[in-house]
Parts: sequence; C-alpha cells; structure tokens
Amino acid sequence: MTFLRVLEGLRTPWMDEIMALLTHLGSESVFLVMALFVFWCVNKREGYYLMTVGFCGTIINQFCKLWFRIPRPWVLDPDFTIVEAARADATGYSFPSGHTQSAVGTFGCLACMTKSGILRVLCVVVAIVVPFSRMYLGVHTPLDVGVAAVTALALVFGVRPLFREGHHKKHNSKLYGLLFVLVGFSVLFVLFVECYPFPADIDPHNLASGVKNAWTLLGSTLGVLLAYWLDEEYIGFETDAVWWAQGLKLILGAALTLAVKTFLKAPLMALLGGHGAAHAIRYFAVVVVAGAIWPVSFSLFANMGRRR
Repeated sequence: MTFLRVLEGLRTPWMDEIMALLTHLGSESVFLVMALFVFWCVNKREGYYLMTVGFCGTIINQFCKLWFRIPRPWVLDPDFTIVEAARADATGYSFPSGHTQSAVGTFGCLACMTKSGILRVLCVVVAIVVPFSRMYLGVHTPLDVGVAAVTALALVFGVRPLFREGHHKKHNSKLYGLLFVLVGFSVLFVLFVECYPFPADIDPHNLASGVKNAWTLLGSTLGVLLAYWLDEEYIGFETDAVWWAQGLKLILGAALTLAVKTFLKAPLMALLGGHGAAHAIRYFAVVVVAGAIWPVSFSLFANMGRRR
C-alpha cells in the first residue's frame, strides 16, 4: 500500500482521465477485437496462439481470485481513495489483476508476432502502461499486477514454440493436444467453482462471477476445439484479402458474432433457469460462428480484390 499511497499523492485530474482511458486497453473487449482481427485477417495460426494465451491466462487468473480472495486496496485500507472513474470496472477480488493479465498477454503475443520494430515497441509500452494504470487508479496493488504480468509473460513465451512454423501434421497434433488440455483445465475450473466448499463469508457477487466465467471458458474452449477441427477437415479458410475487404470482413463478422452473443442470452437463460451451462452453450455457439461458420465466406472477400 505504500507505493499506492505515493501514486495517490501524485494524481491530477488530467492524469486521472488519461489513465482511466489507457486502462481499457486491458479489457476483455480489446482482447476479443485483437483476437478476431488476427484470426480473420492476419494469420489463423497466430490467432490460435493469441486465444490460447488469453484463455489459459483467464483460467489461471479467475482461479487465483477465488482461491486467495484478496480484497481490493480500498477495502484493505478504508482511508485509501481510488479514482472513481475506475470503480465500475474494478469488480471481483483484487489478486491477481485481470486487466494486467489481459494486456500483457495480448500485447505480448502481438509483439512476438510482428516483425515491425515500431509495432513491437508500441506493444511493449502498452504492456507496461496498463499495469501501471491499475496501480495509479488505486484498484490494484503491485503484488496484484506483478503476479499477473509474470504469469502472462510465462504463457506468452512458454506457448510460443508450439505455434512456430513447422511440419503441418506435427503442428496439428501439438495444437490438438494443447486444445484438449485447455478443455481439461476448463472442466476442472467448473468442478472447482461448483463443488469446492467455499467459506460462508465469501462475497456472493464474486463467486457468481467466478461461476459464470468458468462455464463461459468451458464453452469457449470447446468451441475453439470444434472450430479448429472443422477448419482442418472441411473449411481450410485463408485470411488474405485487400485492405478494404479485410475491413468489411472484420466489421460484418464482428456484428454477426455480437448478434449471436446477444440474442442467445435471454432464451438460453430462460430455458436453463439461469444455470451456468447457459453461458457455456452461448459462448460455444459464438466461438463456432466466429471460428468456423463466418470464415466460410472468406473466399468471397478474397475474390472481391481479385476482380478489381
């Protein structure tokens, strides 16, 4: 808390606004946009790399939050103040930092992918700024962001060798194995949140959030596994297209994915009585649409550029 106190004393209104804006680079929405862009428009192998790091990081992060159950800094020290603009997104337990995990994982992967020195430097800057912003805003301690950053970097560099260019069949077997491991961890996480005897004083909102995230990750990882199999066996989509076709592909695909995510929520929750399995089914459908159904149309976008 000593370091947070120092930052608290350095705050200014204009810096508060800047940090509140920059911290969103570690949000789930930014990860999803980056993952879809890479997967659809750049290189699908690299897209699987980014998604693997993201999903693994989220499972580890959410498990640690529920296992350690460390309160936020302003709960630990009632006299400590935070930047109010950051309070709405600072839900759940404090350790480790989800925004840091996402930012370091996402932009660390992008730095490994790109051959541009400028883009690599920008990615590194973002991976540093977001953790700092979480401490500046007062919503995480150095321990929270430090552990999250180290975990994310370990995944970025530890998983990377599995996605380097190599023999196609060998690469397929490795990725299938990795995806099955992801599904296995997701199943274990669901069993943990559903069966573990949490103490009576656990925050019910935090536990409910953990249960939702566990089922969501299970559905997502199963969706990735099915989408990969469908693409390898039947679709084999290519990401190449002219820039304006890429933009159209990304915008329309994101709109379709969001529509599926939005319109399935109410019917599934009503059908399953609000059970977490509804989240699993919904995100399974979303991932399959994004990973296998929408890519069927990519040959059309590639042909748009050729005709012109």
